[in-house]
Amino acid sequence: MMRSGEIHDMQHKISRFFLPFLLAVTSVSFAQVGTERASAVPAAPRLADGHPDLSGVWWGGADVGARGSRPPGPPAAGAPRPVTFTSLYQPSVAAKAATLSDKDDPTLKCVPTAFGTLNVRLWNVGAVGQIVATPKMVVLLSETFHDFQLVPTDGRPHRDDQPPTYRGDAVGRWDGDTLVVDVTNFTDDTWMSAEGRVSPHSDALHIVERYHRTDANTLEIEATVSDPKVLTAPWVLPKRTLTLAPFDAILSLNCATDEADAMIRSASQKTN
Repeated sequence: MMRSGEIHDMQHKISRFFLPFLLAVTSVSFAQVGTERASAVPAAPRLADGHPDLSGVWWGGADVGARGSRPPGPPAAGAPRPVTFTSLYQPSVAAKAATLSDKDDPTLKCVPTAFGTLNVRLWNVGAVGQIVATPKMVVLLSETFHDFQLVPTDGRPHRDDQPPTYRGDAVGRWDGDTLVVDVTNFTDDTWMSAEGRVSPHSDALHIVERYHRTDANTLEIEATVSDPKVLTAPWVLPKRTLTLAPFDAILSLNCATDEADAMIRSASQKTN
């Protein structure tokens, strides 16, 4: 018969032998669970050159007019007001903007925005956009105002042979797995937003966007907007997270000036 001391010594030896084994098995099990959870969401697809493929139709979960497609309302009482493009206006610019109203909105004449009403430049005035990517060129498409933008990613500089345009001139570069889009050379006769949101800018407008596809279904966009002629500081937008839409092509939502005339008259009556 074994004595109690011998039994204790035997238990100690057994635990010393089996404990590392159990820990190893447990670690493998947890690692397998983690791998299975991570693989539940497919990884972002890749282009032939190894960079993430940003191609797809991207939205916030709803099209124009549906729940979730409108900008957030005013902050709750006592909550700090979010920083916006217009909240950074220089005093003289703010005074000039105060003289404008719905009837002055350039989109009533089928002129696009320089940025976007929902703070997603890919969407322009709408709430859905499409990206078509190749190793040397990324194409950004919006449903509204016949809008497109070509973003070369082959290292070329901004063009010096093009006059200013509504949506500017864009060039892109890769920062790891993030596409950085630099946009300059804007006209000064558009607004940053639409639908009566008074937001003029100058021809010094400069936008830098960062597109990062975190997985097959998710696209994160960050942006910094500078305009030294009208702003007191750069406007850094909160990160926007878009999801892959359940369809693979956007529609063409055309703008007709004869319909816009009625909207202009209606807007003018509201301000009189």
